[in-house]
This record gives sequence, C-alpha cells and structure tokens, in this order.
Amino acid sequence: MPADLKNRPVYVISVAAELVDMHPQTLRLYERKGLIKPGRSGGKTRLYSERDIEHLREIRRLTQELGVNLAGVEEVMRLQYELDDLQGEFEAEIERLEGAIRQTQALPSPGAETDPKDRPVYVISIAAELVDMHPQTLRLYERKELIKPGRSGGKTRLYSERDIEHLREIRRLTQELGVNLAGVEEIMRLRHELDGARARMEGNVRRLQQDITERMTKWRELPPASEQAGTDESDVADE
Repeated sequence: MPADLKNRPVYVISVAAELVDMHPQTLRLYERKGLIKPGRSGGKTRLYSERDIEHLREIRRLTQELGVNLAGVEEVMRLQYELDDLQGEFEAEIERLEGAIRQTQALPSPGAETDPKDRPVYVISIAAELVDMHPQTLRLYERKELIKPGRSGGKTRLYSERDIEHLREIRRLTQELGVNLAGVEEIMRLRHELDGARARMEGNVRRLQQDITERMTKWRELPPASEQAGTDESDVADE
C-alpha cells in the first residue's frame, strides 16, 4: 500500500478498537500518553489510519507478548514515528531530486562516504569506562545483539562513537526507565534501523546532489547552440 494511503485517517475509534482487539478506552489512554496520534475529522471525531492500526498492533505485541512496560513502549513508538517521518522526508527529497535529474543526462554516481561516528576505535576496557559499565556487561549486550562492535584484524572488539551513544542509551532505558531487556532489544533494533535508514537517505541524497552538480557543470561547458551550428556548417562546407 502506498505511504500516503497508509496515513489516510479512515477508521472511527470503535472500528479501530475492533481491528486491534482492544477496548476503545485503551486507545484513548494510548493517545493521552502519545503512543498513538489519530487524525481528527471536521467534527473532531478520532479517525485512525492503516499505519495507526499497525502501531496499535505493535503496542499490543510489546505489552502482551514481551512484557514491556509503558516507558519502554513510549521509546519504541517514538522511534517508530521517527522512522515513518524519515521515510516520508526521504521519498519527498528523492522525488524532488529526480525531477531535477530528469532535465540532465545520466552520469555514474560517486561512492558513499563513511560517517566518522561509525569508525571503530575504542577497545572494550575503554568503552566500558566511557559508559560506566563492566566489560562483561558489554559482552552480554553484544550476545543479545543490542550492540554490534567492530573487530580488528586480530579479532579484538572495537567500539565506535555511535556504539558508545547506544550503550549510554541502553543504560538510560534499563536504569532510569526500568525497561526490561526484551523492550531494550526492540528499541535498539529500531535505533539501528533508524541510523541505517538515515545514513542511506543522506548518502542517496548526497549522491543525487553530486549527480546534478556534475551534470549541470557539463551542460554549462557545452558551446552555445549558435557556435555549434556554425561548426557544423563549416564542416559541411569543407566537404
């Protein structure tokens, strides 16, 4: 289903509640907590979109199947909304750039650049000190795939600046918000997905912008049409 159709508010609260097997009062509670953001009709009636239904099903999975508390669910849904917004921005930007590209000739795209924040530089003892955790805790989080450090040629774990940010976020979720590890896994999975989507979007936009610049430069370097016509006529005369 196209993204714009998935965001179209169409279901009244009674239908939405039936679709996700919840009581309408539960949907109102989730709205008050900012977990779900239904649209409104002209008469202020709540209207839920297909994406809202997906989000409500995800909330039910997190709370009923994984036992995640509401603080953890709030983190998950905030990240999910960020992903949705990023996807919308990406599609709009790509459409704008492709419109500009259609006016020029195709050229090969340059390679993507690596973000310095992803460069693995810290050994496990330094990383553990930076985030105030025991190295064994970092190994546990790696086994649970909450964090994915790089490796040196000798297989030594090396953590990047982004890994350090993620470890600090895990500590905040577990110690300050009381989120269980199942909830943290969901949140960190979404964080990795969000970081990856953002990096891909920025890389694609950068390549398209470079594409346009190179094509416009080539276009400006072409001789004026009158000069080109004069050259063609002299070639004919010489023959």
